[in-house]
Amino acid sequence: MRTYPARVRIGAVNTVARLSPLLLVTMSAFQAALAAGAPWGRASYSGKHSGTLPGRLRVASAAASLTYAAGAATLASHRTHPRVRRAIGRGCVAIGILGTAANALSPSRPERMWSAWSFALAVSAWQDLAAASEKPDRT
Repeated sequence: MRTYPARVRIGAVNTVARLSPLLLVTMSAFQAALAAGAPWGRASYSGKHSGTLPGRLRVASAAASLTYAAGAATLASHRTHPRVRRAIGRGCVAIGILGTAANALSPSRPERMWSAWSFALAVSAWQDLAAASEKPDRT
């Protein structure tokens, strides 16, 4: 079995890891739209609200949108300190795993679609952490 140099493996992992900011931006945009009054209540918060969300959930969506956007900006920046990147990455893995479970168990069919998105975030963030921990081959 042929083994590949670490620089090849790291490049492949980084391709997957680069998805984290994109996934977070998409999740941020969805939450921002909910906060702004988009009639997508059935696709969020267990689908208990058809149409526009009530005020308290719109505030929660606004906070989630800002959190996701900040995480995306932090992960996308090359100036982010490695310790901060690892902390954000671990948070994304946790949010991804919890989101996968919560969305998959939702009684709302449209909301269950987000379980795949959350799973992709967990995998992508995990790969980002793995890539950051590997040392490049110096040969």
